Amino acid sequence: MNEADAQLREAVSRAVDRAIDDGEVSALTELVKTLSSADVVNLIERSDSEHQAVLYRMLPKGQALEVFERLDASLQRDLVGALQDDTVAALFADLDPDDRVELLDELPATVARRLLKGLPPEEREKTAGILGYPLRSIGRRMSPEFVALRPELTTAEALVRVTRHLDDAETVYTLPVADEHRKLIGTAGLRDLLNAPPGTTVAEVMHQAHWVRASDDAEAAARHCADLKVLALPVVDNENRLIGILTVDDALQILEDAESEDQARISGVEPLRRPYLTAPVGSLVRSRVVWLLVLAIGATLTVQVLEVFEHTLSQVVALALFVPLLIGTGGNTGNQAATTVTRGLALGDVEPSDLFKVLFREFRVGLSLGLLLGAVAFAATSMIYDRQLGTVIGLTLLSVCTMAATVGGVMPLLARTIRADPAVFSNPFITTFVDATGLLIYFLIAKAVLGI
Repeated sequence: MNEADAQLREAVSRAVDRAIDDGEVSALTELVKTLSSADVVNLIERSDSEHQAVLYRMLPKGQALEVFERLDASLQRDLVGALQDDTVAALFADLDPDDRVELLDELPATVARRLLKGLPPEEREKTAGILGYPLRSIGRRMSPEFVALRPELTTAEALVRVTRHLDDAETVYTLPVADEHRKLIGTAGLRDLLNAPPGTTVAEVMHQAHWVRASDDAEAAARHCADLKVLALPVVDNENRLIGILTVDDALQILEDAESEDQARISGVEPLRRPYLTAPVGSLVRSRVVWLLVLAIGATLTVQVLEVFEHTLSQVVALALFVPLLIGTGGNTGNQAATTVTRGLALGDVEPSDLFKVLFREFRVGLSLGLLLGAVAFAATSMIYDRQLGTVIGLTLLSVCTMAATVGGVMPLLARTIRADPAVFSNPFITTFVDATGLLIYFLIAKAVLGI
């Protein structure tokens, strides 16, 4: 977004807030009519809870549903609490089953049961079917609304079937093909059906099916969909029966959510479940305070190292000047390695079985970085202070960079091996470990080189 767009959005946001505060309903209605659904979503995300409900009530019914589907699940929950029961029930019934499940996960159990009970029997069965799968499985995020074709149909008959179910299906660009027992046997593209000569059967134009199992991890399934570059991926049960589809837009949303969680945890912060500007200050504090306390306790190791070598520091005061440089460089080197390997794990480029390959690779990377940075530090320190101190700084950077890169590269793999989140085990713990170990290396080298 460029600066002009940002300023325009800010001006519209102020105008909406002013109209709500002044009770100018007609002016607000006219203003909302000029906005796209994306702009309304942005406005709701930036508004406080009272203004969100007022703004949402101003929307026409068709746009209201589109806006609601685009909102974060936590904001949907807030709106459900602010709107009247009949409005919520109608809105809930209009949602796709997978979107309903995402909202239900955010609502109190009593509210969720009431909304489920108000659904038509067929829609309730679809929604309950998705709710039966584990929380982080792709079965929980799939859509049960799709058009399945039989292989013996002609392409003309298939197109008639697609047209008949056009409004009910999540997508019709990629169509699963199943036999009479609902066993998946292939997929057909809408383009293939349209371009096929008269009399051609679906079996003649269908392709080999790529699929995921409903019990598979949602992020892994979404990554598979993105890697295949398909618009939709069939979802099957344990008996290979077709039960749903994963669309590319849902896959991208899953990957975006996973990336946001990883980035938060890498920094030692619990992921926020709502947009930043609407998150209460208390939730921001809670998301950060635990890891800050853990890191503060871990930092006592650094304090203890400094206490042990207090005599060394008192003899050569200049050593204290380089402490921030050395521990900062070590922490950054380790964090870079950890972030790179964590991303490799997420993309499937690296597996825990590659532990020794990664260890050797990051050892070489760290050694190369240490030689480069150490040489620069040796030259600069020798010119400003003396050659002995330059030797200490150069050797320390060489050692710390090598150690930090190796530890940073290996830590995410060890975390995955013990079934922990690699992002959680990465930057915060590496920083604490490298700070203490780096200082220990620094003072040991200083004692050896300076003879103190």
